[in-house]
Amino acid sequence: MAGKPVRPVNAIDQTRRMLSLVTYLKERPGARVEDVARAFGISEDELVSDLDVLPMCGTSFRGGDLLDIDTDGERIWWHNPAALAAEAAEPLRLAADEATALLVAARAVSTLPGLRESDRQALLRATAKVETAAGEAAGASSRLSVTFESEGGVFADVDRAIAERRRLWIRYYSPARDEVTEREIDPIRLVSVGHTYVEAWCRRSEARRTFRLDRVAEIKILDEPSAPPEIELRDLSEALVQPAAEDPEVVIEVGPGGRWVAEYYPHDSADELPDGGLRITLRTPDPASLRRLALRLGRDGRIVSPPELADSARRAAREALAAYDGIEAARTAGVAQDVRGPHAVRTVPDGPGDGPA
Repeated sequence: MAGKPVRPVNAIDQTRRMLSLVTYLKERPGARVEDVARAFGISEDELVSDLDVLPMCGTSFRGGDLLDIDTDGERIWWHNPAALAAEAAEPLRLAADEATALLVAARAVSTLPGLRESDRQALLRATAKVETAAGEAAGASSRLSVTFESEGGVFADVDRAIAERRRLWIRYYSPARDEVTEREIDPIRLVSVGHTYVEAWCRRSEARRTFRLDRVAEIKILDEPSAPPEIELRDLSEALVQPAAEDPEVVIEVGPGGRWVAEYYPHDSADELPDGGLRITLRTPDPASLRRLALRLGRDGRIVSPPELADSARRAAREALAAYDGIEAARTAGVAQDVRGPHAVRTVPDGPGDGPA
């Protein structure tokens, strides 16, 4: 299939494209995959991904009203185009709880910071129409409200920056280093894999990076245009973290109790060891982040190479043990003080027959 395009993509763009795709396919039964992809300026992979979603759309959740679209890899067939025909459509009817949920969500979204004003006004007009149609059911929704956490505002700013092709300044918390850094990024796309992330070109590291939105402490949309270099968009359907061939190589040896590492971390190889463990070779753009893994493994694993990372992990382990020893010593001293009391007399056995010092 054709390679993936090099351009920013977001959920709003995809939704608009899929709406246009429905009309396009309805007028062109048996259209060729490559022709449709070329017409919409997307890759064939992206087109097939859209086609996987369309069969879950329709005028209702009844089977006959869902779009029946499939492809054999070369052509696209729509088996029930009448499902969206005017004569087949029925007026949309919402139950009271559905109308309430829709109105509460619409009002909440309209308050998001960073939402484009044209989109906000369109949403408010649609909300007013739903309120009119809902009648008494709309009353309950006015007594409910939703407050978004900070990630909602960050999402809106990122989405706006992508749409307007503008650079972002962020203060970002990295749990691997336990530090907050400032950086400018050129956002490429939003990705949702458990959490919501922005894939971007980081001007600080001059490399592609993925940032989790709930770890963005502060964000500003800059006047400077976003200009990420031409890079191929990665397929994130299997995993968010996908090491590149140029990333540093790390070797970890784990015992039987650490075999789970091979299941959770993308790796190049996992060779069996005589004791039932594994010798795992993996790549990561940030080797220092694996120190946390080494501490978590404890006696079930160790970093073998690179040597400087292995030394760093050993130092981190020693510091952690020293901290525990310090806490235990302080606790023991505190218990002794409580037992003897603040005015206890200390004796020093300097010699036989000596009395209290």
